[in-house]
Amino acid sequence: MTLGHEFGAGAACLKCKDKCEGFELHFWRKICRNCKCGLTEHDVPMISEENKKVGKLFEDTKYTGLIAKLKTEGVPGYQGNMVTITLVVPVSKDVPMKTVTYEWAPPVPNKYLAMRYIELLPLEKRPVAGTEGAVYRRQQMACQLPEHDQDPSKCHELTPAEVKQMQQYVRKYKDEALGVGDVLLPEEVAKVQVGKQSVAVAGSCHHCKQPMKMGEPAVYAERAGYEKLWHPACFVCCKCSELLVDMIYFWKKGKMYCGRHYGDSEKPRCAGCDELVFCNEYTQAEGQNWHLKHFCCFDCDCILAGETYVMENDKPVCTPCYMKNYAVKCSSCQNSVEPEAQRVSYGEFHWHAEPDCFKCSGCTKCLIGQRFMAVKNFLFCSVECKKKIMA
Repeated sequence: MTLGHEFGAGAACLKCKDKCEGFELHFWRKICRNCKCGLTEHDVPMISEENKKVGKLFEDTKYTGLIAKLKTEGVPGYQGNMVTITLVVPVSKDVPMKTVTYEWAPPVPNKYLAMRYIELLPLEKRPVAGTEGAVYRRQQMACQLPEHDQDPSKCHELTPAEVKQMQQYVRKYKDEALGVGDVLLPEEVAKVQVGKQSVAVAGSCHHCKQPMKMGEPAVYAERAGYEKLWHPACFVCCKCSELLVDMIYFWKKGKMYCGRHYGDSEKPRCAGCDELVFCNEYTQAEGQNWHLKHFCCFDCDCILAGETYVMENDKPVCTPCYMKNYAVKCSSCQNSVEPEAQRVSYGEFHWHAEPDCFKCSGCTKCLIGQRFMAVKNFLFCSVECKKKIMA
């Protein structure tokens, strides 16, 4: 068995390159200890992990029949919970046939309908193997469907009561919200049988309100009802506006959510560990929610409750770490500028807003509230003082 903290260990960071010593999972933050990037920013094969995650997501739901259907032979083929198809695209009579591989495509028997669906997505979001679109899908899989939103064992030290609440939450969304979109032609379902009544399918996109075109693939969501349909590029989360990865959606009160933002609509989310909060006591700071034990310095993990801290890149940092890692240096005295201290900045240079530091480099006149000239890290009150120093 592979422990969560062993998975991906040592993998190179695709973003930080040599600056990162290799992936080392922080024991509760879900990021690399070395470079602070996430797992998806590292060179870690994720296909098998994604398959397990999506498989668990649809365990014990009404959609297990769909998963079983996808495992049958045919095109597109199905491996785990990922569809890969290779399409042969005629270019011209004199040019050999071109093969295009998609890391995922909608599970429809007509491979050309699947290809047309992908063609209607924004170019940079098409899951073509080896492209930015494939990277985008991988990142959205991690962002939209976090494992710690569905599996208590992926969370940090839940109490038995919290585990029970989380299990009830998971059961609720599987029963009431979770679904997978279907891709069909509008004319194929001009009328959908609902019980014993026929319901006419609307002719415009539920998202953009523009008309659907006959012969072009449309996305339907069973939870929403078959009177609603979407353009492929419009099947997005109502909060983040990102494409719903692999058409996996959560339907709530007439709105379409990705898994992450459905969770956010149900429970507060800790800004420290990224997990949903299932305990009664938590704190709010800087417009975000935090487990009491996770309101910590982003650099050294010391508890910040009752302590002074500085927000750096939207993350709380204790004063010692701020002074060591983030504080700018005064161009005059060369000491770090304390977070609470007043300072003057000009371009990339900074000074304590004090007479001993923010002064003319020629005559030492205090320049606070005065006109001045700056040449690199030098300050001058007049042309004469500038000539004296710069000559």
